[in-house]
Amino acid sequence: MADAQRIYIAIVGVGGVGKAFLPQFAHLQKRLDSQQPPVDLRLILARKSNKQVLTERYNGLDPNSVLDTLNESKKPYLDFDEILGFLESAPGKVVLVDNTADLGLGKQYPKCLKRGISVVTPNKKAFSDTWKLWESIFDAAAQGGSHVFHEATVGAGLPVLSTLKELIETGDEVTKIEGVFSGTMSFLFNAFMPVGGGGGKFSAEVKKAKDLGYTEPDPRDDLNGLDVARKLTILARLVGLQIESPTSFPVQSLIPSALESCSSGDEFMEKLPNHDDEMEKIKDGAAKEGKVLRFVGSIDVASKAVKVGLEKFDSDHPIAALKGSDNIINFYTKRYGSNPLIIQGAGAGGDVTAMGVTGDLIKVIRLLQGQ
Repeated sequence: MADAQRIYIAIVGVGGVGKAFLPQFAHLQKRLDSQQPPVDLRLILARKSNKQVLTERYNGLDPNSVLDTLNESKKPYLDFDEILGFLESAPGKVVLVDNTADLGLGKQYPKCLKRGISVVTPNKKAFSDTWKLWESIFDAAAQGGSHVFHEATVGAGLPVLSTLKELIETGDEVTKIEGVFSGTMSFLFNAFMPVGGGGGKFSAEVKKAKDLGYTEPDPRDDLNGLDVARKLTILARLVGLQIESPTSFPVQSLIPSALESCSSGDEFMEKLPNHDDEMEKIKDGAAKEGKVLRFVGSIDVASKAVKVGLEKFDSDHPIAALKGSDNIINFYTKRYGSNPLIIQGAGAGGDVTAMGVTGDLIKVIRLLQGQ
């Protein structure tokens, strides 16, 4: 039996995505250990907002019990520079798996990558912040001989970024990207204005989505359109557009202007029914044209136009026919002609997002095996 190649793994964030990632990681760890030649994935750090556990001798933590170990930990909480030193001193290749949405941690990626620590993450804030941060992340990876993958920043486990990269790298010309990029907004508008008519008042559908766990705890974080804008920023940058930030192009907020000053999500939800007439007028206007409303993002590559907001679609359009909380992303390219390449499916949720992260980790492991 060949000696196992050892790769050290540090996990930051054990919330919704992080908890879903741990059993997938344990499965991958077991599978790679049994292959020939084996790969020893060694978990050496688990960290959340106020606690951490690490193995000073780099001898590994059990992913099946690390949550309990972490919760019981009384060890001092080190600052990130100290953690970086610990990871850099590992006797082999290291991968940082960031399962948070922390921009502060995202700003540390260049420092990690320059020191040869690869990064895998669903953290869209890191890749949709300033253009300078975007450039510095990939420049640092090139300098450090490390790798960075972020498939789950757009579409969770759907192969959106990998498909787009393959289109570009094989010489296709992407002309337009259009789609529903938010599971929350997909669910909301499929309920508010379903194909065939019907649907409840906007405030009632927002409440239903919130009660079912489809929205953020404060629904304004979905209704302001910024989540979709972050995803469009990432896609636009990948097709070569130098987008400065998610606020540098038109983003339609569905928060009534009179409610922008609400001090809490609860106050917002309490007052939202008073503004249902505004959305009803837009809904009625679309219905008179025989169309339905959907909250979409689009990128016109030639004109460099990026926008997020409500659009009207014929009932037989693929975007109109979307079900539940699914995402749909249409790639219009020279190679595919007038019929777009369509990627569709669950674009949110802990398990599928963690799958995107695990898939990226597999890609990094393969690259590290070749080094």
